[in-house]
Amino acid sequence: VDPAKIDTVLSWKQPQTVTGVRSFVGLAGYYRRFVEGFAKIVAPMTQLTRKDQPFTWTDKCEASFQLLKERLTTSPVLVLPQSDKPYEVYCDASHQGLGCVLMQHKK
Repeated sequence: VDPAKIDTVLSWKQPQTVTGVRSFVGLAGYYRRFVEGFAKIVAPMTQLTRKDQPFTWTDKCEASFQLLKERLTTSPVLVLPQSDKPYEVYCDASHQGLGCVLMQHKK
């Protein structure tokens, strides 16, 4: 990962307009598959882009903005599973594809 790109995201200023919010959410949306709970995180900012919605940057918007920047600049932790501990397997399938995640809680 390029440290300059991380610094750019971390130093991104709070959006001041609906266009600014759309720009940031659009950029972040490109990486949404790497951000768990993306839709829930951006919900407060997305509400600002609705028609006839006054632009009022709230504490929830700020928390959403900061959390999304953090999630975009940190990597999930991937480690080898411990065979003596229980596993959790989450699967999803359709006619077009299959996805599966193996998880193990650290105590």
